[in-house]
Amino acid sequence: MSALTVSQDPEQSWDDLVRFWEEMEWPEGSKVEIIDDWEIFQTLAIAVPSRLGMLIPDLVVAPVREDADTDTHIPAARAELVVEVTSKSNARQDRVSKPAACATAGIPLYLLVDRWAADGPTVTLYGEPKGDVYRPLSTAEFGESIKLPAPFDLVIDTGDFPES
Repeated sequence: MSALTVSQDPEQSWDDLVRFWEEMEWPEGSKVEIIDDWEIFQTLAIAVPSRLGMLIPDLVVAPVREDADTDTHIPAARAELVVEVTSKSNARQDRVSKPAACATAGIPLYLLVDRWAADGPTVTLYGEPKGDVYRPLSTAEFGESIKLPAPFDLVIDTGDFPES
């Protein structure tokens, strides 16, 4: 998933990230696709009424909207998966504040791609939100695979994730 490399590091521009994705030599047999009935957004805000505001995750996956009222945001309740990629400047927010807001909103899955984890880069899948807390479902170090449960039922290979 190319979107998982999105970062807000000041040293790295959006153009650099797009160029990385375009120039990436994908492993033979790999396939990148958008699954029918799902929309994937990179700059779409999600409205979280319980937090009296909006969040703009690095990636939001939601069912296809039949009657899109706006192109700027969706209600958080429509999101099935939120993905955040940490940078040095926002790691705490992505590890604490955003998952709490997403859990409160009832978003079923929160995937944290943490390049700055204390023990090295990891990917952690959180789920089963209760109140403002998620339960960690699985963690993988960069280089390992992590499985997303239904409704996605897919495995993400982190072997090509950039470590810095």
